[in-house]
Amino acid sequence: MTPEDPRAARTREKLRRALLAECAERPLEEVGVAALVRRAGVGRATFYVHYADLEALAVDACADVVREAVEALHAWRGRPDPVSAPPALLAFFADLAPHAGLYRALLSPGGGGPLGHVLHRDLRARSLAERTLAGAADAPLLASAVAATFAGVLADWLHGLLQGTPEEVADQVWQLLVALHMSR
Repeated sequence: MTPEDPRAARTREKLRRALLAECAERPLEEVGVAALVRRAGVGRATFYVHYADLEALAVDACADVVREAVEALHAWRGRPDPVSAPPALLAFFADLAPHAGLYRALLSPGGGGPLGHVLHRDLRARSLAERTLAGAADAPLLASAVAATFAGVLADWLHGLLQGTPEEVADQVWQLLVALHMSR
């Protein structure tokens, strides 16, 4: 893997921060490239060198949320508590509020959308690696079920299709995931 050009990394970080700031003020569909590059202090052409469109930038800006979700689901060791979510998962759900509108724009009900695809891919890969390491014969099936369940519940909750506080939803999705692991 080639090391990343530090200037390119700084430019992408400026664009990500600018997008998050813009989306704190208005929905993603109302954000324009002109306002975004002005806020980031870069040229329009520079934006297109790094991203095909605003959606690609938005998914990149939300990549941390995907990493946090994957880590939160795998932050426990030993035998999991079947009722209460681990602290990292509780914190994950509690920390979604500041950018919930952006996440809703990228994560459609049921767990689809561009952010949903990234979440599903990364969560499935991590779950598959862990279940394979544990010697589970059904690792691919379980990894798919875990990824689909988590992405679907998260998206439906963000879209208001499921009710509950962040803590309640974290506990509920955790219980579903533990049940999936116990069923096989």
